[in-house]
Amino acid sequence: MDLHHAGIATDDADTLVTLFADLLDAPVLHEERLDQLSITFLDTGGGTLEILEPVGDGENPISRYLDRAGPGIHHLAFQTDDVDRALDRARGLGIDPIDADPRPGAMGHEVAFLHPESTGGVLVEFVSE
Repeated sequence: MDLHHAGIATDDADTLVTLFADLLDAPVLHEERLDQLSITFLDTGGGTLEILEPVGDGENPISRYLDRAGPGIHHLAFQTDDVDRALDRARGLGIDPIDADPRPGAMGHEVAFLHPESTGGVLVEFVSE
């Protein structure tokens, strides 16, 4: 599997998007709102950064993460042709998934996450385009 993107949690996406766009000469690839999140993808030329900011009222995984850990790298996402097969492989290795089945993610991708307690403290996402 190839690295698809690194997800970065922030409470100020506008500032962070501008910073990384200028620093890395990384144009905005895609922007959307999904499940009380503002999501912006930046194309670094050698990879993609996903900037995640909670929006609206209510709790979501990114707002909880920010409350617990503050801003920073939230997850690493790996591209796969088959999220179900990747989940089965992870389960076979004794890794606990957060998502029992793939679900819709940003940019219309199918995604599933693995629990960081099973992956050395790293939240891992599988992404299928």
